[in-house]
Amino acid sequence: MMDAAKEALIRHREWQGKLETVNKMPIETAHDLSIAYTPGVAAPCLEIARDSAQSYVYTGRSHTIAVISDGSAVLGLGNIGPEAGMPVMEGKCVLFKALSGLDAVPLVLGTQDSDELVTIIQALAPSFGGINLEDIAAPRCFEVERRLKEVLDIPVFHDDQHGTAIVVAAALENALKLTGKTAPRIVINGAGSAGCAIARLLLDRGQQDVILVDRQGILTPDMDLTSGQQALIDRLNPSAKTGSLADALAGADVLIGVSAGHIVDQDMIRSMNPQPVVFAMANPTPEIEPEDAAAAGAYIIGTGRSDHPNQINNVLAFPGIFKGALAAGATEINDAMKQAAVSAISSCIPADQLAPDHIIVSALTPGVADKVAQAVAQAARESGVIRHG
Repeated sequence: MMDAAKEALIRHREWQGKLETVNKMPIETAHDLSIAYTPGVAAPCLEIARDSAQSYVYTGRSHTIAVISDGSAVLGLGNIGPEAGMPVMEGKCVLFKALSGLDAVPLVLGTQDSDELVTIIQALAPSFGGINLEDIAAPRCFEVERRLKEVLDIPVFHDDQHGTAIVVAAALENALKLTGKTAPRIVINGAGSAGCAIARLLLDRGQQDVILVDRQGILTPDMDLTSGQQALIDRLNPSAKTGSLADALAGADVLIGVSAGHIVDQDMIRSMNPQPVVFAMANPTPEIEPEDAAAAGAYIIGTGRSDHPNQINNVLAFPGIFKGALAAGATEINDAMKQAAVSAISSCIPADQLAPDHIIVSALTPGVADKVAQAVAQAARESGVIRHG
């Protein structure tokens, strides 16, 4: 079998882009032209001019997402620039269409200035039903998302933060059912956008003992913290542990890695409590290889990869979340909607079917996005974030 990287290069060169525009109506006669374009098109224009909310009725806005990046944190490749990030954005759009039926447009912006990003995206917003922010480096991603949510009345969602957190929380919920651990000590290695979002969501779901670790070691209030870390620090590390990742893992129950490959060794896993849960999610190289974690005593192992059991991947979340938000006419994706998505994903596997190698449903399982969408739409209605008019 051909190496995936080599095949991807060949196929991307053949495709010259993974997307194309397909018309919903034929243009074969003068009448067709008069309806799709002038003079007939003036009628929906005038309806929208009278009430801009009609743009959701007379255009594709109600089912179209913008997938936007500045190319500053693409996958694990780093700041490779907007052009180099485009294949990822196109891929994200393909997944939106395949898994939720939503249309999506990839946009890479030639600036990494927060003010310029906010200004450009705000100006683009009338064309779309929602904004999926992608591969924008921390801490800039926190500011850009926050400011856009303040000024826009459509859903804005930084998937690297919230999509990751939602799927991790769903997987952990099922893992803890299997282990019977009710008050686990959870260590999150990697305190960027994903790590901070995971910590916040787990704390909001009632976890009491969460420790964040980055290159400085266990985060403590006296360190130089990002805005995202600073917002969480008073809720973290109730036992006031200090030191390195190895110190944090001693006596811990759960490791969630969103950092770098091969930085966890078997001795660290052995130092954890019995039946440890290890989510080594760095991609493409996990923090510890699954077979090494298992040999050191890990009971449940998840990764971000499709070639191992328990793939913990954002694709379980974002298609259904946006489908539900747009179906409900939501003006934002709030905490209640995120929590609903966690519960919907975790419930895709009945309790009697859970196993150490089966704690999270496959993203390709039919009906997952629809189940998430239904839960998210209901939460949007119940929490009152519905567009009126």
